[in-house]
Amino acid sequence: MTADAEPTVSSEELAQTAEDGDGILCVRNPETHRGWNGIKYKTGMSAKNVGSRELSMNVATVPPGAVAYAHIHVDFEVMLFILQGRVRHEYGENLEQTMDNSAGDFIFIQPGVPHEVINLSDTEPVIAVVARSDASEWESIVNYPSDRRPV
Repeated sequence: MTADAEPTVSSEELAQTAEDGDGILCVRNPETHRGWNGIKYKTGMSAKNVGSRELSMNVATVPPGAVAYAHIHVDFEVMLFILQGRVRHEYGENLEQTMDNSAGDFIFIQPGVPHEVINLSDTEPVIAVVARSDASEWESIVNYPSDRRPV
């Protein structure tokens, strides 16, 4: 799966997804609008639609059997809460360490830690709430070598 295969919205359309309550903003019942690296994302909150300066948050779905190929978050932290499914993170230098998580687990990924995300089920998606200490969400992510990444 590639990002090109997923629906996308323009910056103008994304900006209109938030309801402004004069100091409290809300995105109601968001649709999936972005695909990246094997993961589908529901429209969440970021600098683009709520004017956040330091945070972003959305809901990510890793389809059954999918892999989000190895990457690094440059200079920002990530916290996840697994709502559904079972996932494995292979991480660290050469992706030699592993951690399995399932629904109900919280996960914290420090900046600069290489990791690859693997859905452990061929039938059930992994669904997680993802919070980042980066309001732009996507600009500070770089690929990391992986044997699974297609050439």
